[in-house]
Amino acid sequence: MREFSPLAGILGIVIGLVFALANAYIGMKVGMTISASIPAAVISMGILRGILGRGTILENNIVQTIGSAGESLAAGMIFTVPALFIFAYLDRDPSLAPTLLQMTVWGAIGGLLGIVFMVPLRRMLIVREHGKLPFPEGVACAEVLESGQRGGASARTVFAGLGVAAVYEFFRGLGFWKDEATQRLPLIRSEISLATEPALLGVGYILGVRVAGYMLAGAVLGWFVIIPAIAFFGSSGNVVIPPASTPVADMSPGDMWNKYLRYVGAGAVVLGGLVSLVRSLGTIGGSLFHAFAGGATRERTDRDVPTPVLLLILVGLAATMWVLPQVQLRSMVVIASVIAFGFFFVTVSSRLVGIVGSSSNPASGMTIATLIGTALVAVYGLGMSGAAAKFAILAVGALVCSAVCIAGDISQDLKTGFLVKATPWKQQVGEIIGVLTSCGAIAGVIWLCNERYGFFQDTQHANALLAPQANLMKLLVQGIVDQQLPWPLILTGMAAALVVELLGIPSLPFAVGLYLPLSLSTPIMVGGVVRWLIDRRANNEAQMQKPGILAASGLVAGQGLVGVLFVGAAAFIGWWKNDPKFTPPGASEEQLVIAKHFKDWLSYQLDFDPHYRLRAFEWRAFRGDYALEPYELLPLAPFLLLVLWLALVAARPLPPEPLRASVRGRPPPEPPPPPEGAEFRSRFADSPAFAGRGAAGAKPEEPEPPPEDTDARA
Repeated sequence: MREFSPLAGILGIVIGLVFALANAYIGMKVGMTISASIPAAVISMGILRGILGRGTILENNIVQTIGSAGESLAAGMIFTVPALFIFAYLDRDPSLAPTLLQMTVWGAIGGLLGIVFMVPLRRMLIVREHGKLPFPEGVACAEVLESGQRGGASARTVFAGLGVAAVYEFFRGLGFWKDEATQRLPLIRSEISLATEPALLGVGYILGVRVAGYMLAGAVLGWFVIIPAIAFFGSSGNVVIPPASTPVADMSPGDMWNKYLRYVGAGAVVLGGLVSLVRSLGTIGGSLFHAFAGGATRERTDRDVPTPVLLLILVGLAATMWVLPQVQLRSMVVIASVIAFGFFFVTVSSRLVGIVGSSSNPASGMTIATLIGTALVAVYGLGMSGAAAKFAILAVGALVCSAVCIAGDISQDLKTGFLVKATPWKQQVGEIIGVLTSCGAIAGVIWLCNERYGFFQDTQHANALLAPQANLMKLLVQGIVDQQLPWPLILTGMAAALVVELLGIPSLPFAVGLYLPLSLSTPIMVGGVVRWLIDRRANNEAQMQKPGILAASGLVAGQGLVGVLFVGAAAFIGWWKNDPKFTPPGASEEQLVIAKHFKDWLSYQLDFDPHYRLRAFEWRAFRGDYALEPYELLPLAPFLLLVLWLALVAARPLPPEPLRASVRGRPPPEPPPPPEGAEFRSRFADSPAFAGRGAAGAKPEEPEPPPEDTDARA
C-alpha cells in the first residue's frame, strides 16, 4: 500500500503552507489557532480520492502529518516572537527586532527539537498507554481517515457532522450570533460564559465527562473564587496593583483574568508539569532504554527514526545555536536552558495533549514557565540586563514554545498513524519536512504584519494586531528584567495545584482549566455531559463510542475548514481593498467595536449587520445589573440545537462495521474496560480516590482495588 508518495509529500507541503499562513495571521489577531490535522485529512481525501480517484489511507495520513506541522509551528512562533518587535518599538531599539532569517532559523530549530525529544516517547505514550490516553484529535483524525476510506454509514456520519459544523460556523462567522454567550454576575464581580464552538463541543464528547470536569473545576476556581476575591479586596481604593496598569475597581472580569488569573494558572501548570514529569520518570526511562537498546521490533508499524540519527540531529542543533549569529545564544548556560526546558515541556506537552487534546494544550503557560526559569538564569546567574537579556530570554522562549507545539502535534499524528497502521518513521520524516518548509513562510507573515500593522496598539498603530500571548510574554519578561514579576500570583497557582494533588485529583487538567478562559471549558464540559448520558444509555462499549465519536470528529473538522476559509477570504479582501482592518468608511463606533474582517466587509456590501440590529432590542422585563440581553444570550439557542443534534446522532443504532476492528486494527481487550475508566482515564488519576470509577465518576459497589491493580504501568 502506497504511503510516502511524491504526490502525498507535495500535497502535504502545500496544505501545510496554507494552514501555516492562515494560523499565523489569525493567531496574532485573536490569540487562537485552528487545528489543522482533521481539515488537512479531509482536504487530502477530497483531492486524492475525490478528484484524482486514487490515494490510500496511509497516503492521506502522510498528507495530514505534513500539513498540520505548519499550523503548530505557527502557534509556537506567534506566541513569542512578536514580543521582540514590541520591545523594539517601545524601547526605540531596532536591534531588538529579529530579522527574517533569525525567525526562520528559530522556527526550524524549535520545531526539530520538538520532534527529536518526542520520538523516543512514542512507544510509551502511543503504544503502552493505548486505551488510557484518549488523544482526542488523533482518534478523531483516524476516524475521518478510516471513514473516508471505507465509506458507508461511518463516512456519512463524519461528513454529516462536518456539514452541520460548517453551516453553523458560517452563519456564526457572518455575525448572526456572537462567538460566546455571556451573563454578568455583578454580586461577585464576575461572569459566566460559554464559547459556542462546535469543535470544543466535539472535543468534550471525545474526552468524556471526567477530564472535562477536571478542567471545569479549575475554571470555576478561577472565575468564581479567585476573580471575586481580587475584585472584593481591590475595589476599596484606586491603587494600581502590578502587573495591571489600572485600578482593580475599573477592571472587568476579563481584565482581571488577563492581568492576574493567567499568572495563577501558569503557576498551576508549572507544578502540574513537574508532577507529571516525576510520575513519568520510570516510563520515560524505560522508553528511552528501549530506544537506545534497539528494542524496536522488525514490524513496519514499530520503526522510528533511528536513535543515532536523533542524537546527531540534537548535536547539530546545539552546534547551530552556538555557531550561527542568527540565533545569538552564545552561552552554554542559555543553550542548556533551551535543551533542558525543551525536553521537560515536550514531555509534558506530549502527555497533556493525550488528555485534553491539542486545542487545549497550554503552550503559552509552559512558555511562561520557560521564560521565568531562563530569566532567573540570565539575569541572576549570568548577570545579563537590558536589551541583551530581553533578546536572549525571548529567543529561548521562542525555541521552547515551538518545540512544545510541534511535540503536541506529532503526538496526535503518531496516534492517528498507530490507529490506521502507518509507518512511524515515515510520519516523523514527514513532520520534519513540514517544519522546514513552513518556518520561512511563518517568519514572513510575522515580519510583514509588523511592517504593516504593528503589534502594539497606540495612536500610530490604530489597526495593530494585538497578539495577546506575545503581549503577555513582553509584560512577563519586562517584569523579570525590571524585577517586577508577580511571584505571589505564580506561587498561589502552584499551591492550588498542590492542594488538588493532595486530594488525589490529577492537577494538570485542573491547571489547564485554571489557565484557560471559562468560556473554553464550559462547552467542553457540555460535550462531556452528552457523552456521559449516552454512555449510561448504551448497552455496550462499541455502541457508546462509535456514532458519537464520528459525529464529534466531523464537528471539529467542519469548524476548522470554515475558519480557514474565512481567514483566507479576509486576507484576500484586505489585499484587494488595501485596508488593514477591512473597515468600511462611515461605519458607526458601535459597528467598529463588533466588526470582524470578512463579516464586516460583507455586511457593508449588503447593508445589513445582524450584530448591530440585535443590539437594538432589549427585554424590558429585566432591568439593572442583572438585565438579560438578547444579544448576549442569543448564541445559546443555536448551540443547544447543535448539542441536541450530537446527542441524537450518538444515541442512534450502531453502524454495522465495528470501530475497533476497522480503525484500531485490534479486537477489544479482554475483559473490556469500563466506560471512561480505563480507556478515557489519564495516568494522573492513579489515586485510590479515583481509580476504578465508572463513566460518571461514581464508586462501584465493590471496594475499590488499589491503584497498582487498576492503573497499568510500564
